[in-house]
Amino acid sequence: MSVTRRAVLEQLATTSDADQRETTTEAALAATLNTDERTIESHLDALEACELVRTYPDGRVRITITGEELLALDTDELVIVDSE
Repeated sequence: MSVTRRAVLEQLATTSDADQRETTTEAALAATLNTDERTIESHLDALEACELVRTYPDGRVRITITGEELLALDTDELVIVDSE
């Protein structure tokens, strides 16, 4: 099953919280999305480069406020976010 970056961000939004700094793990995301951790890690690296997620050295991860705001736009169209 091919998992999109958007699917990872959406799942992260349901399992973490930017304001409360609640986190989940790469392993939990991989299990929920039925994919391998390498795929999740690749997507998270790209999302972090755009400041949409925050990863921690111990494997925890959470969505950022910017990530929540992007999802709140609720667009069905392709969104391109350029990393700095």
